[in-house]
Amino acid sequence: MLRQLLLNLQIIPAKLRINPAILTKTAKNHLPRLKITNYELRITNFPVFTPRTRKQKNLSPQLSQPQPPKHNPIKLLTWSIATAMTLGLLVSIPREVAGQTQPPLSAQQSAELAEAERLSQQVMQLYQQGKYSEAIPLAEKALTIREKVLGKEHLDVALSLNNLAALYREQGRYAKAEPLYLRSLAIREKVLGKEHPDVATSLNNLAALYDSQGNYAKAEPLFLRSLGILEKALGKEHPNVATSLNNLAGLYESQGNYAKAEPLFLRSLAIYEKVLGKEHPNVASSLNNLAQLYDSQGSYAKAEPLYLRSLAIYEKVLGKEHPNVAVSLNNLAGLYWAQGDINRTTDFFTRGLAIQEQNLQLIYAVGSEQRKQNYAQKFSKSTNATISLALQQSTKNPTLAKLALTTVLRRKGRVLDAMTDTVQTLRTQLANNPETKKLFDDWLKVQQQLAALVYRGQGEVKFEVYQGQIKQLEAEQERLEEQVSAKSAEFRQAIQPVELAAIQAQIPQDAALVEIVQYKPYNPKAKKGEQWSKPRYAAVVLRAAGEPKWVDLGDAATIDKSVASFRQVLVYAPAFTQENNTNSKQRGGIVPKPADGNTPESRLQKAARALDEQIMAPIRPLLGDARHLLLSPDGQLNLIPFEALKDEQNQYLVQRYAFSYLTTGRDLLSLQTTAKATANPVVFADIDYEQQDTTVAAKSRGSENKRSIDFANLKFYPLAATLAEGQQIQKILPQTNIILGKQATEAAIKQLNAPRILHLATHGFFLPDEEVKPPTNDFNQQLDKTPALNVENPLLRSGLALAGFNNRQQKTDTDDGVFTALEVAGLNLRGTELVVLSACETGLGDVKIGGGVYGLRRALVIAGSQTQLLSLWQVADDGTKDLMVKYYEKLQAGKGRHEALREVQLELLNNPQYQHPYFWASFIPSGNWRRMN
Repeated sequence: MLRQLLLNLQIIPAKLRINPAILTKTAKNHLPRLKITNYELRITNFPVFTPRTRKQKNLSPQLSQPQPPKHNPIKLLTWSIATAMTLGLLVSIPREVAGQTQPPLSAQQSAELAEAERLSQQVMQLYQQGKYSEAIPLAEKALTIREKVLGKEHLDVALSLNNLAALYREQGRYAKAEPLYLRSLAIREKVLGKEHPDVATSLNNLAALYDSQGNYAKAEPLFLRSLGILEKALGKEHPNVATSLNNLAGLYESQGNYAKAEPLFLRSLAIYEKVLGKEHPNVASSLNNLAQLYDSQGSYAKAEPLYLRSLAIYEKVLGKEHPNVAVSLNNLAGLYWAQGDINRTTDFFTRGLAIQEQNLQLIYAVGSEQRKQNYAQKFSKSTNATISLALQQSTKNPTLAKLALTTVLRRKGRVLDAMTDTVQTLRTQLANNPETKKLFDDWLKVQQQLAALVYRGQGEVKFEVYQGQIKQLEAEQERLEEQVSAKSAEFRQAIQPVELAAIQAQIPQDAALVEIVQYKPYNPKAKKGEQWSKPRYAAVVLRAAGEPKWVDLGDAATIDKSVASFRQVLVYAPAFTQENNTNSKQRGGIVPKPADGNTPESRLQKAARALDEQIMAPIRPLLGDARHLLLSPDGQLNLIPFEALKDEQNQYLVQRYAFSYLTTGRDLLSLQTTAKATANPVVFADIDYEQQDTTVAAKSRGSENKRSIDFANLKFYPLAATLAEGQQIQKILPQTNIILGKQATEAAIKQLNAPRILHLATHGFFLPDEEVKPPTNDFNQQLDKTPALNVENPLLRSGLALAGFNNRQQKTDTDDGVFTALEVAGLNLRGTELVVLSACETGLGDVKIGGGVYGLRRALVIAGSQTQLLSLWQVADDGTKDLMVKYYEKLQAGKGRHEALREVQLELLNNPQYQHPYFWASFIPSGNWRRMN
């Protein structure tokens, strides 16, 4: 619900300077939520950083009621946002207070306070740009100075505490924000007394923090107390009182207590209309909130005119492209949907989603990857609603089918695109911009330091100290990532909107784009709290000509369970082949025991057919004569090879279709890259994991190279077959450079400059978190329970072993042999046509719904590579060598990058020794499938 995000600044004296640009930008950064989200953004949470003036000595603010200019619409917009913006922090004015005398300041102290003032102004500017991570250390420094000079209980200190808390709250770091808000409140109560309006501000902000966490029991009494103070101090018809009423009403509405919420919303609206006039944005927000209340109760006739009036005000005052207009349009779409008026629903959704797309493009300028993810998540509800509507109505309304697919193609995997664009745009500027190069190098360096610290282990230091060191480096990495994103934006060309026709034009005649999505079904008629159902999978098929066709696939939890069962069958070689086969040494990982007494064939048949019936059987009727599937999975379906599913004729799908994996169909627009490789192919093989003169035997590997349960002591054995693999690749591609043994270091790979092919034959690893628990690896699950690697970033938990891996604890630099995905993302692969990770589990990672897999493949895409060949489980050493040699022979013969792999898979499938998909289905191709240049 659009909880009117409009804070009144009428209590601010005229001579206090407010930067309207900050307020305008802030309004954009706090996009009101879609009404149908069943999830409300509270208007109470809006930080405003107030410029201080030491000349101001009045003990209480002069009340003023500024009026908007009558003839200049541009000024009207500036005024309306600058004097009545998002309802959140009822702004406090720093002032000298009776009873809080301050001794004369020395020249040094005055200079320090001036520095604190400068820092605060800088914080305001960074906040305006959404650079919260950059603003926080400056806000902390300003706070430290004021505490030192003014003491810990000064009102300026309270203001600094409030602003720092607001920054943390913007990042969702509620645990850090709460104690700061509490301290700020305590200072104000002590200095100003418990009935002062500034105390009401602090109460409101703290309540907003609890409200955003869903802690209504804590929030309600604070909102009530804040309201009581404001009514007493400002009178019952002051705009700030209306703000407080609105916030309290929103709290009750979130709890489903409509009887309590309605009179408060009505009273808030009446105050705004009386004081601000009937065409003020605050009034529009209030109308929207009241409309949603009625909408939630099914009182559509009462809700519709309020929604329409709210929309008209926003369009007139804020312009037709403002985020609030999108909210109003989507709210009306939901209202008409509930009434069965699908034509009007489609019209309003189309307009609302178009505006949201313009705002979603801000993701390219928004700072760190985590902030990009958080920002993109704000749009997930409207995506789910549009998919739900298309699945219900697309057979009757082709426009909806196209609208939903366009929305998915614009939003799925968008953060990956933004990160790739940021890195690649900046790389083109490094040669001519020394400052940019230094920033980029600093960013890469801190990532290397972080990876080295994590995998070196805590050593002799206490675990708490070690974790603190990791957190410090993570914060520095995020800060630099914010700067990298901002710097990249200076050179970025305008982002062209993604259009369905442009993507359709890139689909070959014999192919079909199969876009799979996990979504939450929405029912606009359901009761509050019951409108969103459990996640499900759906698919949409698009051919080179014709309309997109949607189909629901079923409950996500049920399908995910089938995925786990299928992976359980695939991840170990059949016992009968292990007894007679020397292909036992693996490139990372362990071989788990079968879960039951059934034969490998019976388990495979059951699992492969079950998942095919759930996923591919509903899709097949939509494919027509397509034999090349451009497949974009979602959720846990990213972790399986579709080639190994079995159809109704008991055929593997690899025998029926060629598969090319994409993050999203939008990838088709970027496959025709203009970047060219600048170096010959490079192969890393026969790596010396000891990297010292006397080779030390690794610890007992137990059963076939079993990983140690303690990652800190994990050792990898040499992989003898990789030498022959590299040498045979060099015979096929004579210009190939082979890097072997002790030379196969991190430093060597980081110095590469866009080789045409990069082939890494080594051990790989993936350390899952709680979200993804593939049954492939007992070690992974045991490891996750230990405190030895408490790292959230999934790009730090997947990687490759290079020279010196086994002795990483003794290394003092970042060249420790552990090459994480985080570091892989920093490689220069702009123009590299193919990357092959001839290792274990390189295709695994953390699954992000709608965002792909956060692991090595993602890192390789960000680094600029065009095509990636990665594995989904542990692979045998000798068998992998044979597969890779055959693959390169077919590439050299002119086969496409994905076609070559399929032909090898079919050959292995026809070989009795390798018929089980464990041998031929581990590696999947993603990215550009075409022949290499």
